[in-house]
Parts: sequence; structure tokens; C-alpha cells
Amino acid sequence: MDIQGRYDFILYFDVKDGNPNGDPDAGNLPRIDPETGNGLVTDVCLKRKVRNYVELAKGNKPPYEIFVREKAILNDEQARAYEALGEDLSKDTGKRKGGDRVDEARAWMCKNFFDVRTFGAVMSTGVNCGQVRGPVQLTFARSVDPVVTAEHSITRMAVTTQKEAEAQSGDNRTMGRKFTIPYGLYKVYGFVSAPLARQTGFSVEDLDLFWDALERMFEQDRSAARGLMSSQRLIIFQHDSLMGDVPAQDLFSRVAVRRTTASDTPPRDFSDYNVLLDGSPLSRLQTVVSV
Repeated sequence: MDIQGRYDFILYFDVKDGNPNGDPDAGNLPRIDPETGNGLVTDVCLKRKVRNYVELAKGNKPPYEIFVREKAILNDEQARAYEALGEDLSKDTGKRKGGDRVDEARAWMCKNFFDVRTFGAVMSTGVNCGQVRGPVQLTFARSVDPVVTAEHSITRMAVTTQKEAEAQSGDNRTMGRKFTIPYGLYKVYGFVSAPLARQTGFSVEDLDLFWDALERMFEQDRSAARGLMSSQRLIIFQHDSLMGDVPAQDLFSRVAVRRTTASDTPPRDFSDYNVLLDGSPLSRLQTVVSV
């Protein structure tokens, strides 16, 4: 079933005593805006969690396969599109440069891979399946308040090599570091384009699965490094028309966050905040607003 109108949404999620998105260029420290101290989580990180949830929920089977998954070889996945069309790539190198069936191959990829028809993909490397502009887009998530990075020393009661053991005379300890933030409430903006959804085949059923993933993706992504992460509020603005009826920034301005505790007290739980829509607190995880 085709999507009939545009959607704009805001997701609030929080992290307690964890690292929501480490920066490999900074020793895996939590990402922080250096000018304001607000925490950041990349759109790529959040899309990864959506992909992982859908893969677990649907068993990585068509039409819910995941194209960008762990250890995948993307050109091999793209070659499957031409194999399904009855093309022998070993005899026709033109398909690798863009043959006359690229559009068909792109349609096959959209039909079989959830993340291709949702987020889009560049599939013109090697085996050419063209490019897809995804209807669902996310911004970076930014924490409502500045966050503080905590550094912890940790000890492993074992070593990796015999040489290390000899150097420690059998003490066999390995020291390490772990970075967390005590608490942070994050906000991410998202957009769903109805015209682009019709181009990729992103359906109402796919959209329902996407909302489900946003609500439940952290439940299947637990690790000691990420602490306690939870989706807290999802506000969805549903438009009546394909192109939308109200600018997204006007809708987003209707949502605000207020502290329930003293501003000079560091927040340590979601109960320290109220998420408000048009001035009224939201008590449910998901709220749908017709524009």
C-alpha cells in the first residue's frame, strides 16, 4: 500500500552510564560538539540499529533483506540482481559499466532489500545497479543538555601473549580504558518523503516496521559499552498531501523539553525531563499528530 502523505518526526532517546556512539578518530570517546558540549550520535549509527532490528525481526529474508550488513560484500549482493534477471555477468562486462538493464536491477534491489528502499544506496560500484535516493532521512542526534565524558580504568585478569606474562612475572593483568557519559537525553529529527517512497516501493507496511524499529531497536542492541539506552518519545507529524502541508521547522517548534528538577542539578534520568507538545506533557512513547 502506497504512502499517501509526508511524515516528519522527532525521536528522543537516552543513555545512562554508556557510550552511545564512540568516535574512532578520538580513541572511541563519545562524540561531543566541542563548542557547546552537547553529545552527538551520527545518523549512520542510528540507521545501523534500525537495520540490525529489521534483520533480527524478519530473518534477513526478501523483501526484508539488509543490503549493508556486517561483513557483507556489496558487489556480490548487486550481482544477485542481474542473476535474477537471467544475465551472466561473466560474459557481459557491459553490465558492470551500466548496461540497458540497470533500471531493472535497481528495482530488484529495492524490492528485496529493506534498507535500500528505505535509506537509499549507491550501487554503481563494480556491478552497476544504479543509485537510489531513500525516502527516509535522519539528522545527527544531539543531546538536550551538555554531557560530560567519564573515563574509567578497567583491569582484565589475563594477558594476550606468553611474552606479556613473563614481563609481569605471572601477574597477568591488562589495563584498559572505558569511556561513558553519566546521562544524556538525545533528540533526532527525521523525514519521510512520500514521492520518493513511491519511487523505491517503500510501503505503509515498511513504514510501520520502521516506527517499530525506532521504538524497539535498543532492546536488541545491548552491550556493556553502550550502558542503558532507551527510546523515550516518538512524535510523528502526518501530512495529508504528498508534498506536505506545513514546513517541518514549524512542526518541530511545537515540541519542547523542560527540566522537572533544578537546572543546577545534573540530569541523571528521563524523569528529570518533560517532553511537551504544544505545552502539554507527553506520557506515551509514540504520538501521531495529523497536520
